[in-house]
Amino acid sequence: MTGPALLEVRGLGKRFGGFVALDGIDLTINAGDRVGLIGPNGSGKSTLVNCLCGTLRNETGTVSFDGRPVNGLIAHHRTRLGLARSFQLPKPFRTLTLNDNIRVPLVYTVNARHGQHLSEAQMAVRCRELLDDVGLADKATRLPGDLTQVEMRKLELARAVATQPRLLFADEAMAGLSPSEVEEILAVLFRLNEQGITIVLIEHIMRAVMNFSTRLVVLVAGHKVADGDPQETIRNPEVERAYLGE
Repeated sequence: MTGPALLEVRGLGKRFGGFVALDGIDLTINAGDRVGLIGPNGSGKSTLVNCLCGTLRNETGTVSFDGRPVNGLIAHHRTRLGLARSFQLPKPFRTLTLNDNIRVPLVYTVNARHGQHLSEAQMAVRCRELLDDVGLADKATRLPGDLTQVEMRKLELARAVATQPRLLFADEAMAGLSPSEVEEILAVLFRLNEQGITIVLIEHIMRAVMNFSTRLVVLVAGHKVADGDPQETIRNPEVERAYLGE
C-alpha cells in the first residue's frame, strides 16, 4: 500500500563536534509504506530518527512532513502533527495503570491537536480499543510492573499509537524477544499498518525486517548506501560487507 510522499528528507546532516554522524541523507517515505531501516551499530540509525522526530536538530538539510517544513520544530510539536516513535527501552508511567498510561497521550493529542474534549465514556472506550489492538485489554487495570517483556513492548506501541500518528518509527521493538514473541510484535505492526499508519521499523532481527518491510533503507557510517526492494537490497555487495558480514 503506497500513496503520496508523507516524509521528505533532503541532504540531512548531523555532526557531534568533529564527528560526522549523518552526511547528506535523502529519504522519502510514502503514505502507507512499511520501511525497514537497518545498518550496523554506529551507522546513524538512531541519530537519523532523533533528527526526524525533533529530539536532535540537524545542522544541514531539510525535513518536510505531509508537505510542511518541520526544521526547527521541537519533538512534541512534531508529535502533534502526526509523527511518533516508540522506544527500545519502554518507559511507561509505572505508578499508573495501563489504562491511564494510554489516557495521558490521548488527552495530550486529542485536546491539543483537535481542540476536542473526550467525555469520560469516550475516553474509556478509546483506551480499551488501543489496548485491545495490542492484546492488553484484559490487563487495563494492572500496573506496568506486572507485565512481561513482550507485553511492555506492546504497551509502548499502544502509547505511541495513542498520539494518533500518521507515521510511526518503531525502534527495536523486538530486541531480546523470543521468536514467538517477535511474531506477536510483527502481528501488531501489520495490524497498525492496515489501519493506515505508515511504519518505519528500526531493527536488527533480519528475519523480522524482511517479513515486514516492503522497502529497506540501509545506513553505513552515516551514509545511505541502499534503498529499495528488500531482496535486492540485501544482495547489494556494500550491504553484505557492512551489515551482513558476507
